Order: sequence, then structure tokens, then C-alpha cells
Amino acid sequence: MSQVLDAMFEKLVKEGEHVIDQGDDGDNFYVIDRGTFDIYVKCDGVGRCVGNYDNRGSFGELALMYNTPRAATITATSPGALWGLDRVTFRRIIVKNNAKKRKMYESFIESLPFLKSLEVSERLKVVDVIGTKVYNDGEQIIAQGDLADSFFIVESGEVKITMKRKGKSEVEENGAVEIARCSRGQYFGELALVTNKPRAASAHAIGTVKCLAMDVQAFERLLGPCMEIMKRNIATYEEQLVALFGTNMDIVEPTA
Repeated sequence: MSQVLDAMFEKLVKEGEHVIDQGDDGDNFYVIDRGTFDIYVKCDGVGRCVGNYDNRGSFGELALMYNTPRAATITATSPGALWGLDRVTFRRIIVKNNAKKRKMYESFIESLPFLKSLEVSERLKVVDVIGTKVYNDGEQIIAQGDLADSFFIVESGEVKITMKRKGKSEVEENGAVEIARCSRGQYFGELALVTNKPRAASAHAIGTVKCLAMDVQAFERLLGPCMEIMKRNIATYEEQLVALFGTNMDIVEPTA
């Protein structure tokens, strides 16, 4: 880590400045110190905003990892500051470490049914951007009503998914009822990212749990081919909620 920090340089940006442009060669990897940025992807000649960064996050790593052109344009929407790492240093330090991570997680990621629609190269990119998080027994992983910033895959342990619904006899003392459990290879946290709504449920660790986590920007960039599978899962969620609460809790329709 000290090698990375020593090699980084500061870059100040102005509002409206293009930090990177889709199609260009990758020269640097960036970590956001402060500022807001929009992510634009051009398809059939039309640019579309697919996400944003708000005073945190990083970008530019994919072009450096795979020697491919930039996959998106990043535009500053406020004055800000970035910390950059040049291509040579990035590949010497980061790519070497990612090779170790690939060896650890490649077979696990390939075994996940919902990622079967991805090409091999796309699954490798998923391995490269995921992080690992460990939670203790009873620890909250996500909270109902919070804004979504990550998607989770259970590597080990078990996760309890609960939803609050007042006025029902089935609810527990804290006002929440258990609606599902996730174990190794299963995922959660995708619903809020697919529907662009706050978290519809909470998740807590049962015993010690290890999860692979992907932030919302990587989710939007890399899991597009899996989106239809995740949308189909919404119907299953709705059936579970109707059985438990007599309503689908409006998990899809936008709030007023």
C-alpha cells in the first residue's frame, strides 16, 4: 500500500472538465479525493449518463488492466481533486496483486449461475473489481430505507434478509419479519440497484459471514448482461411479499 501512495500524484479538476474520454487510450487510474463526477457511455452515437460519483470512488482501472480503450467518459460536475497513478506503476503494483486475487476467486465466480451469461473476459473483470468484507454474527450489512451503494455475493456463512411491516402479527419485536436467507453463491442488494430505489429490506449476518462486494458504478458497468435475470427475480420477490404481507410493498413502482 505504501508503494501505491508514494507513487500517486494530485490532479485538480474544474467543473465541466473531462477527466477521461470514451475511446481514448488509458494513461492513469484515479481515486477521488473530493468533487462530483458523471459517467457517460456512448452507444450508437448517443451519450447516456449511467451513473455518478459523489466525493468518493475510483475509475480508469479497466483500460489499464486490459490495454483497451476507455469504456466511458468521466466529466467533473463540480471543482474537485483526484489522486492519480500512472499506467506503468499501476500495472507493476496493482495488476500483480490482482493476479493473486484472480487465482483465489476465478473458479468461484465462474460457478455462479447468474453470471453464466457473461463472457469469460467479463467474468474476469468482475473478479478484478470485487472487494471482500467480513461481518460478525448479528452485524447489519444493509439497512432498509438506505440508499444503495453496493451489491453482495455470499462467499461463506449465511445472511438473513428481513423487512419491516408494522401492524402484522407475524412481525418480530423490532418490527421486521424474515423473508429470505442467502448462503454461499447467492446474492443480495441488487434490487435497489436495478429499481433505483432505497433498500427494500435489511440484511444481517448469521454467524461469521464473508461477502464479495461490488460498488454501484462497477455493477452498472459490468453486470448489464445479467440485468434481465435480476429483473426476473423481482417477480419472485413480489410473490414472497404478497404471501407474507398481502401486498408487494411497491418494490418496483417509483415512490411519489
